[in-house]
Amino acid sequence: MTLPDHAPHSPDPADPAGLVELVEVTPRLSMLRLPIGQAYVWRDDSGLTLVDAGWVGAADAMEAALRGAGLDPARIRRIVLTHCHRDHVGAAQELADRYGCEILAHALDAPVIRGELPVPEPDLLDWEVPLYAHGLTVPEAPPTKVDRELADGEVLDFGDGAVVLHTPGHTPGSLAVHLPCHGVLLTGDTVATVQGVTFGVFHVDRALAMESMRRLAELAPSVLCCGHGEPVTEDTAEKLRGALA
Repeated sequence: MTLPDHAPHSPDPADPAGLVELVEVTPRLSMLRLPIGQAYVWRDDSGLTLVDAGWVGAADAMEAALRGAGLDPARIRRIVLTHCHRDHVGAAQELADRYGCEILAHALDAPVIRGELPVPEPDLLDWEVPLYAHGLTVPEAPPTKVDRELADGEVLDFGDGAVVLHTPGHTPGSLAVHLPCHGVLLTGDTVATVQGVTFGVFHVDRALAMESMRRLAELAPSVLCCGHGEPVTEDTAEKLRGALA
């Protein structure tokens, strides 16, 4: 099996931030593309929301990318973490220290993010092993505060009502963020879009993650944003349903 290219850029130990590029997805949603994975920024009149925070050392580069697009990092109100992995948590604490924004995560992953529990080990398929080892070259995230622990079905105050969906399987506390007023679905790593829309990798419980993916497909989003791979904005619902086959 061909390995999906989740990490097109190799981290440079001499430059842990690497290059961060801001790419517009919709007029109010942009992707911050990092050397491994990505984060997303949603724009409301009241401020900015980040969904995931890249990796440790990337705060300066993320700020520069935001400023380059005319966005003020000081307007970040919250950072929603989709799960506890280092390439999603990394810069959250540094950004929160600078701007006073709150950090939100699901209650089951919050102790891991805070450093109180170890990161759960994935149940790797043979072909996933070298890909997972490559991901471990990303610097480990420091213990990071979680100001608010989330549960399934909560509605957050951005995006005209952002619905939290508990999507266990990738990690016990993985979550997705659904913006039903805008047809936007941010899935974390339950789903990937590296070679078309696909099932993600490195799951703690693969069967449970597949059930979570089925739940996400039922939402029939028009915009799909995953932790790895490009956003999908055309025939999105059909492609997500097709990935389940």
